Amino acid sequence: MAPRTSRTVRTPGPATDITADAAPAATTAPASERGPVPLQEKLADRDGFVAVVELVPWRGVLDDPGGKRARIMATALATDPRVDALSVTDNAGGHPMASPEVLGRELLTAGSEVIVHVACRDRNRNEIASLGWRLASAGFRNVLCLSGDYPVEGYAGLARPVFDIDSVALLTMYSDLAAGRWPGEGSKGGHGASEVPSRPQFYLGAVVNNHKLLEAEVMTQYFKLAMKARAGAGFTISQVGYDARKDDELLKWMRGAGIDLPVLANAYLLTRGAARAFHSGRIPGCTVTDELLAVVEREGASPDKGKAYFIELAAKQAAIAKGLGYRGIYIGGAMSHEDVTRILDTAASYAPDDWRAFAREVQYAIPREFHYFEKDRATGLSSETVSRTYLRSKKRAARPPHVLRSPVAYTVNRMVHSTVFEPGTPGFQLAGRLHERAEGLHLGKALHVIEQAVKAPLYDCRDCGDCSLPDIAYLCPESQCAKNQRNGPCGGTHLGECEVPGKQCIWVRAYDRLKPWGEADAMLDRPPALTDNALRRTSAWASAFTGRDHIGKRIAAEQAARDEAGDPKGDAAEGRAG
Repeated sequence: MAPRTSRTVRTPGPATDITADAAPAATTAPASERGPVPLQEKLADRDGFVAVVELVPWRGVLDDPGGKRARIMATALATDPRVDALSVTDNAGGHPMASPEVLGRELLTAGSEVIVHVACRDRNRNEIASLGWRLASAGFRNVLCLSGDYPVEGYAGLARPVFDIDSVALLTMYSDLAAGRWPGEGSKGGHGASEVPSRPQFYLGAVVNNHKLLEAEVMTQYFKLAMKARAGAGFTISQVGYDARKDDELLKWMRGAGIDLPVLANAYLLTRGAARAFHSGRIPGCTVTDELLAVVEREGASPDKGKAYFIELAAKQAAIAKGLGYRGIYIGGAMSHEDVTRILDTAASYAPDDWRAFAREVQYAIPREFHYFEKDRATGLSSETVSRTYLRSKKRAARPPHVLRSPVAYTVNRMVHSTVFEPGTPGFQLAGRLHERAEGLHLGKALHVIEQAVKAPLYDCRDCGDCSLPDIAYLCPESQCAKNQRNGPCGGTHLGECEVPGKQCIWVRAYDRLKPWGEADAMLDRPPALTDNALRRTSAWASAFTGRDHIGKRIAAEQAARDEAGDPKGDAAEGRAG
């Protein structure tokens, strides 16, 4: 299991007023003089159950037909007392759309609670910081932090993705902004932090996806969720899937791991077209199995094209979520206020215990998929017993010699790293001194050439200068991950493969490499990795020996915290040359 994670929930203050140059207000007056009840307050109520509806922006300006349709739906939802918040996506699916701020500002003015999505795909870290201050200035409190789907189109050709940071780093940044910190200000090493006077009152959200086939996919999603909680997530939303047992497993795993975050279950209103796209893997992170697709095709052939069935399925998912202990339902795919009304009305018509029968019915699992817990035969859901098959596999994998169950190249990498590149070891100290001497003799460039001659053929190294090979079982995220994910996998893998077809996910590979050594469970038990682009096209070996890389900065920060606490023991920075 992941380490126990405690969370301190920050209480947000009131949203700031909309600026004078904001988009025109919607026609509906604010819900009350006090304004809407903050989402954070509603999710803190363990006896409550909220409804959040997802809105997808259009392509064009505010007064385009698409914008008008979205505004009509949004205005109707804003006046519905059963809808607790509206969630606005950010170029979902990698398609360029209007900024979520455009519609979000109107919704704020109309008195709605708004979750605005922020994806890392299209922005570097400075623009993401600017966006954070802009959102806070406009009154946005609830921010869903995402890496984002890989782009699939763009103006005059495919857009180049950015992915300067990922969702974990984004949570870390916005948590720092909310705490009034701007790390590294005035410090070339980046160890210091300055206080900034304004503090965005963010309530940060994250996404988790355990509707996966492989153990390595599921467990790394869980580990990353724990990392997101440590980074500042205040709530989480599950991804699209139609398996009540997996929904139950998520909550049970979180309780066992000590992650006390409110979770919204996902209920996407299907159509035949959407189901086919999900089934094919064209929409990252959304799971429709063969069994469910067959049902969708059958129901979709009815005169209403399956609409009544799809409404009922979403309503049953809402009932199941409430029965399992989720704090709310996240409704996606609705095309009108009427769709949302029918889902909520149908869910409200069920008896309190109907969800138990629905939970047995809505279990469209991937054949032979991994489950962390044994099945409870009485309920059809997850028991409290960890999978015996999983535990046996861990026990078998942990038996020495580990080398027999590991790729030879990985075993050699471990040996070299522990001998030369592990901070604090005699080999690291010696290598650091030798490297410093070579620099003094003006041989730095020659050593960099040698480094690339070694690393380029072995790892397809892209010379980032701030190496994450030790973080990902010696797999390069720059060259082998389409999104450069350095803090765990995105949610877009499909049957173990990358969202961008053609490669196995590097985090699946890393998990499989680490498991025989008994290190898979702790693979993300570390602070987030944020690379320094100032080191690009410089020697990563030099960065390591001088403490300039993210690992060196992490060690320095940990040592500074110990020094401040009056604990001089365990000098983690010992051995760093320079």
